[in-house]
Amino acid sequence: MPSPPPRRWSGALFALLLAGLVVASFASLPLHFGAFFTADALGSTAEFIAGFAPPEMASGFLMKTATATAETLAMSALGTLLALAAGLLLAIPAAGRFGRPLRGFVRAVLNVLRSIPELVWASVLLIAAGLGPFPGTLALAAHTAGVLGRLFADALENAAPLPEQSLRTNGASPMAAFFYATLPQTLPQMLSYTLYRWENNIRAAAILGVVGAGGLGQMLKFHLSLFQMQKAATVILAMLLLVALVDAISFALRRALTR
Repeated sequence: MPSPPPRRWSGALFALLLAGLVVASFASLPLHFGAFFTADALGSTAEFIAGFAPPEMASGFLMKTATATAETLAMSALGTLLALAAGLLLAIPAAGRFGRPLRGFVRAVLNVLRSIPELVWASVLLIAAGLGPFPGTLALAAHTAGVLGRLFADALENAAPLPEQSLRTNGASPMAAFFYATLPQTLPQMLSYTLYRWENNIRAAAILGVVGAGGLGQMLKFHLSLFQMQKAATVILAMLLLVALVDAISFALRRALTR
C-alpha cells in the first residue's frame, strides 16, 4: 500500500479558529433567550398576532393591494433585467479578457455595487429621483448588477478554454469564438444565477417600499404605522403569495433549462 499523504494542519487550525469565533460571539453578545418565553412576552406576542385577524377583504382594498403587488413584481423583474445586462457587460472585462489592469478596476466597481445594500441605494436614489418605484428599481439593478457581474465573471473564468482556443486556431475572431464557444458553456449557469437573484429581488422590492419606493412595502409601512393590523395582514399575505408565485415560476424555468 502507498504511504498516506502528509497531513496538513491548516484546515484543522482554520476550523478551530472558526469555532473559537463562534464561541466568542455567543459569549460577547447580551443574548437573553429566556426573555422570549416569559408569560408577559408570550401574552404580548399572542395579543399582537391576534390583531392581524381577520385580514381586510373589502373589494376596494383588495384592488389597491393587487395594484401594489403588480408594482412590486414589475420593480423586481425590471431591476433584474437591467442588472442582467449590466452584469454581463461588466463580467467580460472582469474575467480578464481586456487585460489585468482593467480586470482589477472592474472587479473593484463590482465590489462597490454589491457591497452597498439595496436600502442604501434606494435612500440615495430617492433624493435624486423622488418617491416612487423608479428609484427602487434602480436600487435593485445597482446592487444586483454587482452580484451578477461577479458571478458571471467567475463562471467565464472557470469555463473550459479549449473550445474557444480551437475556434481561434481555425481563424475565428475573438468575439465569434467567445459567443460560440465560451458563452454557451456558461449560459445555463448564468440563467440560474439570474433566476435566483430575481427571487431575492422580489423580497427586496417589498422591503424597499419602507423607504418610499412604492409597492407592497410602502403599503405595509403605512398601515403598520397607523396600527391598521387587519389591512397589514392582507398586505403580508399578498407578499407571501407573490414570493410563492415567483419561486414556482423560477423552479419551472430552471427545470425547462436543464432538461
